[in-house]
Amino acid sequence: MKQLGLYARTLVYLRPLQVAYFFQRRILPQVRSVAKAANVRRRSGVSILPGISVSNPTGDDSQLCFLRQSKCIPLRNVDWVCKDMPKLWRYNLHYFDYLHDPQRSYENKCFLMSDWIQHNPPGTEDAWEPYTVSLRSVNWIKWFLLPERGSLEEPRERHPQQAWVESLYQQVQWLEHNIEYHLLANHYLKNGVALLFAGLYFQGTDAERWLQKGLRILRDELTEQFLADGGHFERSPMYHSISVVDYLDVLNLTQNSSTAITREITREFACKVTTALDFLSGICLPDGEIPLFNDSAFGIAPAPSHIFGYAERVIGYKQPQRSTNLTIEAFAPSGYYVCRKASDMIIIDCGPIGPDYNPAHAHCDTLSYELALEGRRVVVDCGVFDYEPSHERAYARSTKAHNTVILDGVEQSEIWDVFRVGQRARPIQSHIKRTENESVVFEGAHDGYRRLKGKPIHKRRICYDGDGSWVVTDELGGMGMHHMESVVHLHPDLTIVASGDRIFRVERGREVIATIELLGVGRATSESGCYFPEFGLSYKNPVIAFSCSGEVPLQLSYRIQKARDLSTEAHRHANPLPITLLSSRGKRPGN
Repeated sequence: MKQLGLYARTLVYLRPLQVAYFFQRRILPQVRSVAKAANVRRRSGVSILPGISVSNPTGDDSQLCFLRQSKCIPLRNVDWVCKDMPKLWRYNLHYFDYLHDPQRSYENKCFLMSDWIQHNPPGTEDAWEPYTVSLRSVNWIKWFLLPERGSLEEPRERHPQQAWVESLYQQVQWLEHNIEYHLLANHYLKNGVALLFAGLYFQGTDAERWLQKGLRILRDELTEQFLADGGHFERSPMYHSISVVDYLDVLNLTQNSSTAITREITREFACKVTTALDFLSGICLPDGEIPLFNDSAFGIAPAPSHIFGYAERVIGYKQPQRSTNLTIEAFAPSGYYVCRKASDMIIIDCGPIGPDYNPAHAHCDTLSYELALEGRRVVVDCGVFDYEPSHERAYARSTKAHNTVILDGVEQSEIWDVFRVGQRARPIQSHIKRTENESVVFEGAHDGYRRLKGKPIHKRRICYDGDGSWVVTDELGGMGMHHMESVVHLHPDLTIVASGDRIFRVERGREVIATIELLGVGRATSESGCYFPEFGLSYKNPVIAFSCSGEVPLQLSYRIQKARDLSTEAHRHANPLPITLLSSRGKRPGN
């Protein structure tokens, strides 16, 4: 009965379209094969500018390396099933991103394409899932359209083998019958990109239908998936980056093809992509990389600097210049709040966990934050290790893995399985502002714990004095007795040294870079956590936990003091203020 309730709390958020296709895929026979393509014609006048190479090397000609795991590929004996590898690794095997790896030989790429066609008939598991077909189709078309560069950097014309072109056509025919309406979100967007690419690459009735269907999906999802502030609705900076590159690829192809796609559509895409690029620029930390909120890791999407460079080539994008003065930015629709000064930056997450109908990449990270000092990350989000039903997956999605509050040992949102969420935390009024004395105050709250006895609400206030001191105050409202724990995850390059029972020195090597001090009542302890900056990469990292128990209202507060300010700022904000949530207009209730 408990499990039935969990299923109900998860399924209630799905759209009717998803439910219909979900059951259709399980009850009705699926399209497993399509007729072999004949008389395939390619469209003339189609070209594309060079895009972005793979984010990570994929190995030499004798191996394939994805997600930090390598596998040998004996010549003439490629294992395309690889049941000994995780599913996401197998997906990468079938994406064919490695066609764009300059370290892999032209001959090896040709061999892998031909061998794949020979050993992966339509309907083969992993190889013929709609998502993998979508990515592979786009990768093949890009590769077909770009000249190969030899060792002397001399372009040589590429002539795709007819078998490759016919296989590609067949794959897109299959994709058209297997669009991922049951998932939607970034999978559906990838389906649309593939249909548009194929519609422009090929000629004929099928191609025109693919082109129009792809355009329709891309126009609809541009509005659906990109919020007013430019952020992607899954609230994952990694998937945001991937989706931005998808639209840049579409603009790249459409602007370099003779096929008539109206200027209105290309302007529409370019305008929204520019806003999305500004958003990406606004949330990047001083090291130039994304924050690791929700399912985000380095090395999957291209680095932001590469995306900005690609955008400049395709649409003439110029990245905004950042001031070294104190600045704040509120990306309210996405729920990200940023405060910068010189090379210090804090970014706070107080948004929805993702689209209600597909929160697959959500973590319990509401009111979490990342903090960089002098350009380097100090307080970090955990990232993501894998997409398997593993201990690491469960940990990465848990509240304990983020810089926020755990109440009574319960998760903020009802995460389960690898991608599922039942009841979920929702933000309640969040706001960031500068005060008259040039300090910055963020306030926010969420209702994720209202399902507990006493219907508690977690409120958080973060005060920055503009000169190296951040005070984080957590308050619990509601009724009853509760246990509250607030955790701070530090970068694995750092160590912590206790100085009494309330203060921790944060050190990098022999250098003290900050202190973290418990203010007011509570208990302070140190422990160990896990940091997953890339898929397949795990580090132990130091964690500080502050806790208290009792009848609500409860309050925990701590101060992060940048080391250079210790002598003069040690006692500023020593007494945390009670939290008063600001309305969306920045006024206090009742005023």
